[in-house]
Amino acid sequence: MNRGERRALFHYRLRGYRLVEANARVGRYELDLILRRGGRLLVVEVKEKDGVAYGDPLEMIDEEKVRRVHAAAAGWLAGHPDLARLELGFEAAGVRGRRVERVPLM
Repeated sequence: MNRGERRALFHYRLRGYRLVEANARVGRYELDLILRRGGRLLVVEVKEKDGVAYGDPLEMIDEEKVRRVHAAAAGWLAGHPDLARLELGFEAAGVRGRRVERVPLM
């Protein structure tokens, strides 16, 4: 798990989420964080940039990346049928230093 993923995980844990799996490999794809809070399962794509000179980390997530995250999540859930009944959500977490910005992935 890289520094940005650790920072994002800390952010989510403070909000009551627990880690189900990190860096889950599904075929050629990877799911950065899979988290759970109550009856909700959350798949999080984490992007990190060191400074404003390098741009916004969330700009790195395009339609193709969103499609791959959704496909990987479907594959991952197929291997975890016990969790398939949970409400499924998708977010991107942009990490800039100690700050984490969360946005929904559609």
